[in-house]
Amino acid sequence: MAFVLVRSPVLCNYYLTYRCNAKCHFCDIWEKPSPYATETSVKENLRDLKRLGVKVIDFTGGEPLLHRQLPEFLSLAKKLGFITTVTTNTLLYPKYAQRLRGLVDMLHFSLDSPIREEHNASRGVACFDHFMESIQIARSLGEQPDILFTVTNQSIRHLPEVYHHISQKNGLILILNPVFEYNSVGEDLTQSIVQELRPWAKKSGVYLNEAFLTLRENGGNKINAPICRAASTTIVISPENALLLPCYHLTHQSFPITGNLYDLYHQPEVQAAIKLEGRLQGCEGCTINCYMQPSFATQISRYFWEALPATIKYSLEKWVY
Repeated sequence: MAFVLVRSPVLCNYYLTYRCNAKCHFCDIWEKPSPYATETSVKENLRDLKRLGVKVIDFTGGEPLLHRQLPEFLSLAKKLGFITTVTTNTLLYPKYAQRLRGLVDMLHFSLDSPIREEHNASRGVACFDHFMESIQIARSLGEQPDILFTVTNQSIRHLPEVYHHISQKNGLILILNPVFEYNSVGEDLTQSIVQELRPWAKKSGVYLNEAFLTLRENGGNKINAPICRAASTTIVISPENALLLPCYHLTHQSFPITGNLYDLYHQPEVQAAIKLEGRLQGCEGCTINCYMQPSFATQISRYFWEALPATIKYSLEKWVY
């Protein structure tokens, strides 16, 4: 039985567009036709997200840098007091780096392999050179991007090289993102790979949430005793300006936002949908990191205590030193 620490959403995953200029093999978002979030809807929603108690805005996609107004959205989010985060494949970062300077609290550069040909093949587009160039540009601007490395059963062999020759060489934190499976996309890590990953959590300059690994060892979320609090901790907004519940990856219901997200969120039908978090058939065995992270952090359970050391370590290495 978990004790809930927070009863209001803390994170917003704001999908500015599903469009992407890459075609990663462990993702299907780029396959979807998509508009771009409008300036009016973003401004209205940011103000309502503040009223709802959200602390962190993750502008995501697709590729968020495809939205030409991303710098303006980030600037408004900062003025409203949000912590901002953006993950990019770096294809457009060199072009927009100056405009993004100082606006992203947690900037993540995605990497699949330290070998140019392998990374490009994984991404479906030649972007390795953009990745390496982006590191140098970001550092020259005083930015500290994190290296986000998706660990698969195949890519784990590259961890030493990524750590020593990319993240440590450039004085950047390496975030290890264990791959997950949803709707027949992605893959599950084998138990031997999960065990091989564990020692990396103790290395300096590495963020690895060990609760992610324990969840995988335990078979993921259980619908009869869910650990997932995706819907109550995280607000997911689509490019079409709809509230997606209980999460993006396993969307069960979609509620159009018509200018008042705050009131919509408190509607009985929305609250009823939120209560289904972790209990739907598709939630059985789920290990999706982006929803488990806030789930672990907002309720006292064994996963909370396993996740806490990595959170403290990241904060110290990112902001103190």
